[in-house]
Amino acid sequence: MSHNSFGHLFRVTTWGESHGPAIGCVVDGCPPRIALSETDIQPWLDKRRPGASRFTSQRAEPDQVRILSGVFEGMTTGTPISLVIENLDQRSKDYAEIAERFRPGHADLTYWLKYGIRDYRGGGRASARETAARVAAGAIARRVLGAGVRIRGALIQIGPHRIDRARWDWDQVADNPFFCPDALTVPIWEEFLAAVRKAGSSSGAVIEVVAEGVPAGLGAPVYGKLDADLAAALMGINAVKGVEIGAGFAAAALRGEENADEMRMEAGEVRFLGNQAGGILGGISIGAPIVARFAVKPTSSILVPRRSVDRGGREIEVMTKGRHDPCVGIRAVPVGEAMMALVLADHLLRQRAQNPDAPERPRLPRN
Repeated sequence: MSHNSFGHLFRVTTWGESHGPAIGCVVDGCPPRIALSETDIQPWLDKRRPGASRFTSQRAEPDQVRILSGVFEGMTTGTPISLVIENLDQRSKDYAEIAERFRPGHADLTYWLKYGIRDYRGGGRASARETAARVAAGAIARRVLGAGVRIRGALIQIGPHRIDRARWDWDQVADNPFFCPDALTVPIWEEFLAAVRKAGSSSGAVIEVVAEGVPAGLGAPVYGKLDADLAAALMGINAVKGVEIGAGFAAAALRGEENADEMRMEAGEVRFLGNQAGGILGGISIGAPIVARFAVKPTSSILVPRRSVDRGGREIEVMTKGRHDPCVGIRAVPVGEAMMALVLADHLLRQRAQNPDAPERPRLPRN
């Protein structure tokens, strides 16, 4: 089992390494007759592209995507869609010094212990470069979900500095290099990250992803829970160390009456008076916005020497040269959006397969 694929009916397999000739993915299970071209995919890749600001890696990759199969005359054919993104700015020499060394915080040691071989150039398959393929696949998933489903992500914390949720403004997200919804927090993050980068260090972050317009009924009890699949998908992003849905860990401090989202009827539909559940109950979507957050650890590639060992078992010190994000959480925002889209598209197709007669917007019967 290669474990390079995820999803059931909407299935994605990614391939390629950070410093290989290209990366890409194969999307299998996309329904036919959906309009699709490179221009539908490229804007999402541009959001994740390195070098977009001084606060991200300066690796100059255009991340231009090409569709190799599965699309004919601008429409999906129902066959596997193959996407490729060329790697054009590799600097493998930056990693020559760590070919025999294991970097703390990286997967160097675990890859070596598991496989007995590793591609040390930028982390190889373990590099966050692989997530570009996920973002490309996520763009196709958005087409499957349709215009009625809106998925947006935002950075809500860098290091110890959190946004003020009372100032949340989605319009601000596209107007700063951090995907920050709070304009007054942006200069704080700029000053903080500038100091972190000058020190040769890095910082962690927290990202929030919200999906609106998701119909009720996606997911299944016990082993097909929507939130379980979403948590696994987000946890599978590089450097992610924690995931929560809705109130998440904060629910532990709530009383039962605070945590239980009350309901009322409005225009013939159920309306929830709160969303502590994050849009999912019993593993099934309730029609309210789906809210997930994930925490990203500080970038492990830093210039501060750290104690480690090499392949010969000798104790050494390691520092990582090259072009790295002082906060990998910034570019994780579009990746989180993509993983949300992939999980929702897969569950939408599962729902259609198991329950084809279910209405798009389930309603309670009128009295």
